[in-house]
Amino acid sequence: MKQTPRTPHPSRPSRTPRAVAALATAGAAALVATLGWTSPAAADHTLPPNIPSDSVAQEQLDGLDVQPKGPQDGYDRSLFPHWNVVESPCTARQVVLERDGHDVVTDDSCQPTEGSWWSAFDDEWVYDEPSDISVDHLVPLSEAWKTGAADWTTDERADFANDVESSQLWLATQASNGEKGDQDPSEWMPSNTDVHCDYAKSWIDVKDRYDLTITDDEQSSLQGTLDSSC
Repeated sequence: MKQTPRTPHPSRPSRTPRAVAALATAGAAALVATLGWTSPAAADHTLPPNIPSDSVAQEQLDGLDVQPKGPQDGYDRSLFPHWNVVESPCTARQVVLERDGHDVVTDDSCQPTEGSWWSAFDDEWVYDEPSDISVDHLVPLSEAWKTGAADWTTDERADFANDVESSQLWLATQASNGEKGDQDPSEWMPSNTDVHCDYAKSWIDVKDRYDLTITDDEQSSLQGTLDSSC
């Protein structure tokens, strides 16, 4: 896989025994201070690609089909095969970790072994442990199932679940990913209000790309976010 140049981060000193002990108790901000690391700059806050402009997102929202969600009956995550190889030998998850991370080092199988990753949902950084950062389906798989994907083929659902070209896959801490669950923007928005505009525009774009429906409440929430945050 072609390596994307990364903006270097300030060097991080070796972890002393005291610093290692702090790993178990310190929060992210306290840990950065304890280890003497410099927090990455706002310029290093990488979002997924191809988030539409305000005007395009508005046009897309106006064109979405508004109707109640369908039933969850028959849904299973296995019906959306992921994480598939999308750029040999790299899986969709590995591509996103390398694409949106910083100072990412990968092994021969494309698995990141070190780096840093920013979670836009809660404005938190994860350092060195790729297993601690989630790759979130912005429009959750079960949400897609209830708004159109139940009628797709398995290949179509796999394309949706491994889409590294749109802004469907976001980095997120495990906590924020779990908090979000399968809720739509009328039910949950990131605690980091600075990304509300991009979050809403990405949600609209994914729904438009895959011809998925939205509810009245979802439409109202998305419109309100475009009006107030974009």
